Amino acid sequence: MTRKRSKYKPKAVLTDPMTWVKKGMERVAENEQAVVLKLRNHDALVEVTQGRGDRRVMDVLIAAMNLAEAFATLYPGKMGGHLMDDIRIAQDALLDMGRRGLIRGSFLFTGQELQAINIGMEIHDLQMEVCTIAELEKALDLVAEAIRQRRVRRIVNG
Repeated sequence: MTRKRSKYKPKAVLTDPMTWVKKGMERVAENEQAVVLKLRNHDALVEVTQGRGDRRVMDVLIAAMNLAEAFATLYPGKMGGHLMDDIRIAQDALLDMGRRGLIRGSFLFTGQELQAINIGMEIHDLQMEVCTIAELEKALDLVAEAIRQRRVRRIVNG
């Protein structure tokens, strides 16, 4: 007879809660890693537009658009809840391009798709300018939870 494993996992204890709170209130734009993230996102977009898109590049673009949706969902007044339609259009363009790319072997946007993803990336850049580290962490948690619960659209069905 085997014993059922408990799902309970104790939370980590913060050794310095004040530093954690202060860090969470810091704007992402003031952090040097934000510049690296922005460059990585735009580099991925350039790679696709120049015909060098691959799985890694697609993952970067997908992550950016998922994060844009999470920001708009969690903080609609501050981070573009009114732009959700534009974010969805960018996600649809990315999905269509990804599915087409798997069939053709090369990931390239059509003109309309490129326009949509550019708007989506602009929205994401503006969100990253105004969000705090705590808001970013919460948005990342929302995306991770959606993936865990399989509430995401997949390029490859199955």
